[in-house]
Amino acid sequence: MTARRPAAVLLVLLLAGATSPPARAQERPPGFDGKAALRHVERLVGIGPRVAGTPGGARAREYIVGELRRAGIRTEVRRFEADTPYGRVAMANVIAVIPGRRPDVVMLGGHYDTKLFGEFAFVGANDGGSSAALLIELARRLAGGPRDYTCWVVWFDGEEARVAWSDRDSLYGSRRLAAELARERRLPRALVVLDMIGDRDLAIRRESHSAPWLTDIIWAAAARLGHGRHFLRDVLPVEDDHTPFLRAGVPAALLIDFDFPAWHTAEDTLDTVSAASLAVVGEVVLEALPSIEHHLSRQGGRP
Repeated sequence: MTARRPAAVLLVLLLAGATSPPARAQERPPGFDGKAALRHVERLVGIGPRVAGTPGGARAREYIVGELRRAGIRTEVRRFEADTPYGRVAMANVIAVIPGRRPDVVMLGGHYDTKLFGEFAFVGANDGGSSAALLIELARRLAGGPRDYTCWVVWFDGEEARVAWSDRDSLYGSRRLAAELARERRLPRALVVLDMIGDRDLAIRRESHSAPWLTDIIWAAAARLGHGRHFLRDVLPVEDDHTPFLRAGVPAALLIDFDFPAWHTAEDTLDTVSAASLAVVGEVVLEALPSIEHHLSRQGGRP
């Protein structure tokens, strides 16, 4: 991902007009298992670098698919080849399908690849590991109960730039899937993307390109759960896997803690990730989903 922000100043936006949760959302689900998510981070980090198109990336994908299938979740692997500065590279997006009473899709997503570095082994515990791990546990939880909307949990490949971030060298998996789904007329009704959400010092700012109503719902859910101190009112523009879907007209929101000193360094190791932070984000997403579905239903499935 890349952020465009002043060096020392972030704009401040007051949270207003958050959508009220439906009555059923008041019945809070059990706390999210951050320790289980952290175990997935440990196993992914144990693979080493997981760059798209490499054996490490393939092993990470096999781990994710294996965990989903062991949980009895229908899983699809969409393979493709991407044109990169280093030539064509084989990549694959992973989609877990959790059926609902209606076919309309609410999507959760994040990337599972790590950034390519030649000078050190980048294991990406937080940047790549935390989102991939959290999504595994979210899929397991969501598969355990009846749903209104169908939920797709998606692991995007090739989020990281191979050389330098640009419109052509970045977001390979999300650009591919957004284009495929647009052609198939199967774009989701809403998308929440997670990235770098395992930081021990968790501080998630509102992403300025994200759909305001969707961000409001998530921040309101965090406040209800007492996690407001981790979901800040400051605004930060970030390009990430939600961007291609925004361009396709899908309401999307990004949850990212971009204030992470170990970003794209050899220090992004397991000790930077906290089970408590993973639990906070997992709980907030689960709390927000019924309100997201309620909002879409009031609009006839469209925002």
